[in-house]
Amino acid sequence: MSDQSAVAGRSHRVRVAQRCREITEARWFATAVFLLILGNAAVLGVETYAGVTARFQEELQLVEHVFLAAFATEMLLRAGVHAVRPGDFFRDPWNVFDLVVVLAAFVPAARENSTVLRLLRLARVLRAARFLPQLRIVLVAVGRSLPGTVSFLLVGALLLYVYAMVGWVFFADHDPQHFGSIGRAVLTLFLLMTLDGLGDAVHAGLEISRWSFLYYVSYVLIASFVLVNVLIGVVINSLEEAREIEKAVTEKDEAAQAARDEPKAADGAADGARLRERIAAARRALDELESALPSPPAPRTHARPDAPAAVDETRFRV
Repeated sequence: MSDQSAVAGRSHRVRVAQRCREITEARWFATAVFLLILGNAAVLGVETYAGVTARFQEELQLVEHVFLAAFATEMLLRAGVHAVRPGDFFRDPWNVFDLVVVLAAFVPAARENSTVLRLLRLARVLRAARFLPQLRIVLVAVGRSLPGTVSFLLVGALLLYVYAMVGWVFFADHDPQHFGSIGRAVLTLFLLMTLDGLGDAVHAGLEISRWSFLYYVSYVLIASFVLVNVLIGVVINSLEEAREIEKAVTEKDEAAQAARDEPKAADGAADGARLRERIAAARRALDELESALPSPPAPRTHARPDAPAAVDETRFRV
């Protein structure tokens, strides 16, 4: 009895998973969720106007409850896809992110803090990346470029500190506004990294010493050209890796969809084969029935007794 219950429960979970998968993989479902995210972002923007918030406070709260219920329903459907193996739901990082964003809104501490609640509602806007493949690739690329970016920041910080100390040694007495302390020197060089005010800084340095030209030129070449190009290279490399990951995920999803559709196609082919066998068997039965029936008798010709006898025409020949 327990085995039958387990089989029945698994069959029910399989049906639930198939139904939820049909809904979540439908085009209208993705469009509806994307429109809900855009609507949530629009409501957040409207709430920045104090007059509108004061006038339609209850209506806006009702709209927020509707959005929250819709997103919770979406999470239930996405979790239902993995009803057979619930652990697979947490293997997708987007599922984990969406679940945290949605469930955090139900935490009492978050609901009582308006600032935290607004930040959580703002985080829902980031869920739009799930439905935009190109944006998803960019976000994955940014995440994968973080280790290289950290290395770039360490090298940049070291470069800033060395050049700031050199600038403080040579220019602190003559230009205390920009190099009077290590902090002022770092801020000045950080702005020069963007080439902002480079001309004024070079002219001010030439008034102090003509060798200051080498100081500014070497710094700009290393900071603005070498390091920035290294950072761009790191991001581009991460972008290519993100494209490969997205391609692999897409191929995996297509293979999984084909694997799910294969039993249906096999069932359809089996049904067609069974139908053809039944038709052939019916034809054989009809042929056997037709051969077993007796053949109809040949029609007979009966002469009438009062019919005149045939005339022998040879007697009348000359």
